[in-house]
Amino acid sequence: MTDDTNPTAPSPAPAPKKGIPLWAGLVILALTAVAVALVGLLAVSIGERRQEALRPGFAVNPVGEWETDPAAWGLNYPNEYDTYKATADSTTRTKFGGAAPRDYLDEDPNQVILFAGFGFGKDYKQARGHMHAVEDVVNTKRVKNPTPEHPDVFHPATCWTCKSPDVPSKMAALGREKEKDETDPLKQIAAGAEAFYASNFHDLKKDITHPIGCLDCHDPKTMKLRITRPALREAMASIGRDVDQASHQEMRSLVCAQCHVQYYFKTSPKNYLKFPWEGGHRVEDMLAYYEKHDGAFADWTHPISKTPILKCRHPDYEMYSTGVHAYRNVSCADCHMPYRTAGGAKFTDHHIQSPLLNIANSCAVCHRWSESDIRERVESIQAKVHAAKLQAEDALVKAHFDVAAAMQAGASDDDLAPARALIRTAQFRWDYVSANNGMGFHSPQESMRILGDAARQAMEVRLLTARLLKGVAPVYPDVSTRATAAAVAKTFVDGQGVKLLP
Repeated sequence: MTDDTNPTAPSPAPAPKKGIPLWAGLVILALTAVAVALVGLLAVSIGERRQEALRPGFAVNPVGEWETDPAAWGLNYPNEYDTYKATADSTTRTKFGGAAPRDYLDEDPNQVILFAGFGFGKDYKQARGHMHAVEDVVNTKRVKNPTPEHPDVFHPATCWTCKSPDVPSKMAALGREKEKDETDPLKQIAAGAEAFYASNFHDLKKDITHPIGCLDCHDPKTMKLRITRPALREAMASIGRDVDQASHQEMRSLVCAQCHVQYYFKTSPKNYLKFPWEGGHRVEDMLAYYEKHDGAFADWTHPISKTPILKCRHPDYEMYSTGVHAYRNVSCADCHMPYRTAGGAKFTDHHIQSPLLNIANSCAVCHRWSESDIRERVESIQAKVHAAKLQAEDALVKAHFDVAAAMQAGASDDDLAPARALIRTAQFRWDYVSANNGMGFHSPQESMRILGDAARQAMEVRLLTARLLKGVAPVYPDVSTRATAAAVAKTFVDGQGVKLLP
């Protein structure tokens, strides 16, 4: 019998070990090589991005003090320049905005009547991108152009003010002629403003060729934001603010406020650009300003109701100032020029456009909803403002015709003075919202409040005229299309009018 505990007994042979298959070794080797290559590429990429992020804050290619060509600035700031060039795109469209040149008079014939006898009743299109600024102001029918019979037609040079960096350059040149020892660029601009405004638009065509660009908003030596238009500096001073003490975040809105504001041309000094801000930004503040400082001023007298009308331009900054984004210190640039990155460089997107065309980089930075939800929310707010705007328009159009009917019935100017005073303030209120970009979204509650007041005042006009007409209801002409509205407006412009009483 065998003794299994015998230490001298031989041990069983061990099982042979299985080696790693050749194919598996090759796979591991290949994966290791790929991983090493990827790590190397990552290291190179990080290095390149760090170098990009270290681009200097000063001009590698010095920019001249009055360099108005954005391409020259683009040599130092190619990302900003490349995105700026995208403002040439005139195909973008949102429900109520975009850069496509939609025709407001085609879409909304009421405005043909409301602007009857004024340039906006002939040509009123949505503004295109900044690169088209010079082209569009030259081609608009609102500019009075020379003809063979009248080659010396005068049109205010003030209309150039917001269209080109050549404007502050020209103002400065005029300022140096006036103040020969002045060397401060901003003081040179201020010194030449009055002479610039008094000039003829057509005489400056040869000097103003570059569209809105870098010099309008930036100091060429430091690239800091600065205000180059005297009208904004004067307006800020009138409300006790030194614009040069504004924070960088404030400046990201104030550079826009050089142009996106309500303004008018004073009669003295000649065609001097003025923002009616002395009492504040609100629509009531502006109406109070006109009453106190320039009560006789009117952009034109309406040919239907004979009312002196104030035209609102585009008080975007004033409306924005009453909204929640301004309250939360969100600037114009945060939404319309959001930050981007290229490589390791962070820069401001200079493709200035509707935030709805760039939701991911603008709205979604703060509002963590889907793009479709954000767009639906914005458009629903705009649709409500748009509906209220049309209701106010309808009441205003009828108010103009009601006053005309009362005149046909023999009412005197004294009889109609209260009605005309209400039309003047009601139309300014309506226009304050209508002329705004964004269809009220900059301040929805304020927009609805103002439109409600406009509609109420227009209805008060109709009540006043109904009493004068002693219950006789006017017969309103067809103004449902641009063509029919223009034909009606022309009869009043020509001094004939249409019969409004049965």
